[in-house]
Amino acid sequence: MIEVEGLTKRYRTRVAVDDVSFTVRPGRVTGFLGPNGSGKTTTMRCVLGLTRPTAGTATVLGVPYRELDVPMRRVGALVDPRARHPGRSAYAHLLALAQSNGLPAARVDAVVDLVGLGAVAHERVGGFSLGMGQRLGIAAALLGDPDVLLLDEPVNGLDPEGIRWVRELLRDLADEGRTVLVSSHLMSEMEDTADHLVVLGRGRLLADVAMADLLGRGASVRVRSPQGPLLAAALRRAGAAVSLEVDGALRVEGLGAAAVGDVAFAAAVPVHELTTVVASLEAAYLALTGADVEYRAGAA
Repeated sequence: MIEVEGLTKRYRTRVAVDDVSFTVRPGRVTGFLGPNGSGKTTTMRCVLGLTRPTAGTATVLGVPYRELDVPMRRVGALVDPRARHPGRSAYAHLLALAQSNGLPAARVDAVVDLVGLGAVAHERVGGFSLGMGQRLGIAAALLGDPDVLLLDEPVNGLDPEGIRWVRELLRDLADEGRTVLVSSHLMSEMEDTADHLVVLGRGRLLADVAMADLLGRGASVRVRSPQGPLLAAALRRAGAAVSLEVDGALRVEGLGAAAVGDVAFAAAVPVHELTTVVASLEAAYLALTGADVEYRAGAA
């Protein structure tokens, strides 16, 4: 479990993180969202003891990260995939981490195979692509078989197959009961991966909410009837907001699907289609934050 309480970080006159509190629980993937400069990476660095907060606390498994006895066995992190010596091979990089943390060499072989770097394990990492560097960073995070994972933008530079692999890996780790906190700019991918969301904006906490609840807030109902005008009038009398879609269906907000069906039945209007339409994560995020259009799915 990760617990952040009243976390604040100031850099002279700039406030990077402003009184943020949230809990990341085991057994689910928690997505960490926010535009560039929102404080996500600073928060992660505070959790990992890499940045000292101005105020508040950040603990992992009940204690500050610096107090963990064998941190790599308890917490795995990917904050900067470039944090490796370019002259070393991937295998040598991971072996040095393993030896310095009292981990068996067998773990190196295991994570190299897991992340798909077997064919290039003995090549110098200075020549790695961004995607290969991300895989190496994930391997390092998993080296100690940790209970808690913090991954900052782990899918940057990965191809679609690699992105799917990361999604399945995170889901498997959460299903094993681990605590998983992951940030990403890929909204569609986060929508398919995360169970819960923590959203920051300008250093402040904007939402700490289940994915289903956030998407449900933007849900509407699509209904189609050969007597559309009569149904629209009845729905408006029931307090719904009704708009006409290009194919003649009605978009209804303010009433759920069951209530729309009840209104149609009471008005003796036949219904040929009745569907709940859930908002995309991108749309829900933009509605929540008012973020500008450059923060879009797939933006780097």
